[in-house]
Amino acid sequence: MASVTVKNVRKNYGHFEVLHGVDIDIEDGEFVILVGPSGCGKSTLLRMIAGLEEISSGDIAIDNKVVNNVEPKERDIAMVFQSYALYPHLTVEANMGFSLRLAKAPKQEIRERVRQAAQILGLEHLLDRYPRNLSGGQRQRVAMGRAIVRQPQVFLFDEPLSNLDAKLRVQMRSEIKQLHQRLKTTTIYVTHDQIEAMTMADRIVVMRDGYVEQIGSPLELYDRPANLFVAGFIGSPGMNFIPGSISANDASVFVTKNGVKLPLPAGYSPASGQNLVYGIRPEDLVIRDGGVNAEVSLIEPTGAETQITALLGETPVIASIRDRFDIDPGDTISLGINLAKVHLFDAATGQRIMQ
Repeated sequence: MASVTVKNVRKNYGHFEVLHGVDIDIEDGEFVILVGPSGCGKSTLLRMIAGLEEISSGDIAIDNKVVNNVEPKERDIAMVFQSYALYPHLTVEANMGFSLRLAKAPKQEIRERVRQAAQILGLEHLLDRYPRNLSGGQRQRVAMGRAIVRQPQVFLFDEPLSNLDAKLRVQMRSEIKQLHQRLKTTTIYVTHDQIEAMTMADRIVVMRDGYVEQIGSPLELYDRPANLFVAGFIGSPGMNFIPGSISANDASVFVTKNGVKLPLPAGYSPASGQNLVYGIRPEDLVIRDGGVNAEVSLIEPTGAETQITALLGETPVIASIRDRFDIDPGDTISLGINLAKVHLFDAATGQRIMQ
């Protein structure tokens, strides 16, 4: 196992810069997920750590050793790709042991390592099969097994679950997390799926347009997002954003652009008239008397809860309600706000106003 340090790393393609001075410190044995929308630079960064992309400037260190000019095969890492990249003419056992055979490891050692990895992943009964005889989930396990047998210092995963159906993704999420808990190997995992990031990571690195927006534990990012982008990206459904300003007559009241008045929690001290964005997550809205009136426009039952889209003035907001109400589109409901969960952001910069 080893730590991984990314220090002021930049990546240019000609005059176009896609990574802008990225800094990340990953501890020995930590499970860190790089998350963000397509094109944010997360896969490029992962490939730079693997040695598959050149670094334009900055340093990447594995186990405190700078590896900028070290060949991928010498970095003691193992990578699992989005595509399984299995050899169709080789059995599961041969696929898993292929890298060890290339390294001319003893046959008995290869056999033992493959059997150990197969036992961890539940592949013992599939070792004699070929990839064409496997399901998508089984093929992904084989790809993971091929990485495990190398016993690397660092595992790299590049969107490994994106080709699987929804139910299998949930299952594989649990298996990868349990695998990390068992092996304790430093793991860097790339995904665009924030649910994967929230459920699996020790820490999450949120990226956008080649910049790191915030680094923290899943609940740190969820409870105290640094800016509007992180607040909107983390959480499903996303946070409700309501533009407005502080009342000129009462600093404890937020007034939307449509004149709707919303309460503020104690502790905020923004300037009167300052343009802000009022953030509240759907699960922190409830239907109760004495709240803020909103007109229902859409009702989406999901089973455990119902997602209600309603117009607060002219601003649509989503409320995730666990209780069941007899409500129809066009009805007016009263929404109560959990003031302890209100977030305020500067409208100009998008940055969180700290409480």
